[in-house]
Amino acid sequence: MKSFEVRTHPSSEAFPREEQLAWRIAEVAADPVDVAPEVVEMIVNRVIDNAAVAVASIGRAPVIAARGQALAHPFSPGSSVFGVTDRVSPEWAAWANGVAVRELDYHDTFLAAEYSHPGDNIPPILAVAQHAGRGGTDLVRGIATGYEIQIDLAKAISLHAHKIDHVAHLGPSAAAGIGTLLGLDPGVTFQAIGQALHTTTATRQSRKGEISTWKAYAPAFAGKMAVEAVDRAMRGQTSPSPIWEGEDGVIAWLLDGPEARYEVSLPGAGEAKRAILDSFTKEHSAEYQAQAWIDLARRLHAEHPELADPANVDRIVLHTSHHTHNVIGSGANDPQKYDPAASRETLDHSVPYIFAVALQDGAWDHVASYAPERAARPDTVALWRRITTVDDPEWTRRYHSNDLREKAFGGRMEAVLTDGSTVVDEIAVADAHPLGARPFARADYAAKFRMLADGVLAADEIERFLGLAERLPELTPDEVRSLNVVAESALPAAPKGLF
Repeated sequence: MKSFEVRTHPSSEAFPREEQLAWRIAEVAADPVDVAPEVVEMIVNRVIDNAAVAVASIGRAPVIAARGQALAHPFSPGSSVFGVTDRVSPEWAAWANGVAVRELDYHDTFLAAEYSHPGDNIPPILAVAQHAGRGGTDLVRGIATGYEIQIDLAKAISLHAHKIDHVAHLGPSAAAGIGTLLGLDPGVTFQAIGQALHTTTATRQSRKGEISTWKAYAPAFAGKMAVEAVDRAMRGQTSPSPIWEGEDGVIAWLLDGPEARYEVSLPGAGEAKRAILDSFTKEHSAEYQAQAWIDLARRLHAEHPELADPANVDRIVLHTSHHTHNVIGSGANDPQKYDPAASRETLDHSVPYIFAVALQDGAWDHVASYAPERAARPDTVALWRRITTVDDPEWTRRYHSNDLREKAFGGRMEAVLTDGSTVVDEIAVADAHPLGARPFARADYAAKFRMLADGVLAADEIERFLGLAERLPELTPDEVRSLNVVAESALPAAPKGLF
């Protein structure tokens, strides 16, 4: 990897575009380096994973609305939308499928200086591949770039510290991935990256307080903007430049300010794009920083059943990272995180709620665990309100460690019972994590798809899709166009809007 200093440059300074971060990313996108076999294997896994969680959300209100918007924009050859046979304009397919993938917060993640769900790159890159008639080899290369750039940016530049939503890294990464897919000249991809970043910087209020349905739409919007930015750049249109480093650019006014310095590492010429291997998927439908806590709660349910009864519990304190404490823990100071009437989007960002339910049930379900009647159960509410989080310096250090062998997303639980006894236990990573108790492999991804597709897709449709996905690098353009699923029954019609 090559490291570059990224800082603000005044307009009066001659700052060649070849030294700008957007250009360096465009050069990575244009590098025709082969994709390593283990990276191809993981890309196949994540295509399956994305489809699994999209199918599971296909009847949920935000996905119905997004699909309705997309279907109002038919196009030929166009791109496919999860669940139906219609073809639509690629930016609208990226939009609808992006919402379906993100709705349940159930796909892959990478956490470092910034949060990210790098699987969000797949819907826009796949949509353009289908529309442009690209085969599996090009699609794999595009996805490898999307993951690489988003993860490299997440390692180097914190957005959340300035209350900027993490999708500001996704717009540029998706644009870069599409540039790789299409084999665009770096000059074109450079302009698309600048436009994609410029149009996808927004505040983190979409993930604060009473969280709305926009949480699922935000990354889909970034993917849609990336597709449109590539289209404009291909037509010769230009973007604000330098977008990160300009005097009135992103660093100077949205991030650490005019004196800031960032070190961004990107693959050098001829160096394989391997960042996808640093990411990890979810076994459970909840924010990633809750995954390990669910697994610990399931274990404690069997080993210490007394913890499930609030009558036995004085308090439970989860010692965890700064991020977990402040984003999904009591450190967020969001009363909604303890509200039994809160939205599903809010509950999946409340580790006190998640830990309470998993502790009582010994399991986690993407539907039942969030049901209003489950959240309102009196004994659950009583236990839930006895659970708090604290920012533990050691778990924060491990969260930020660049050594993947010690990087951790869990913590230590300390329970004080009403009889004065204590229960203490800890977990570093989720069971499904590459270093966890049961790391996810191809069979687990396929099993997740079959489980979530059951009752939504016909059995032969499930196996057809899995068969295609597992041959991803070999697919012809026509097969890439059929890399979609069609629901067994008619899907709900979308509410009426403008279109």
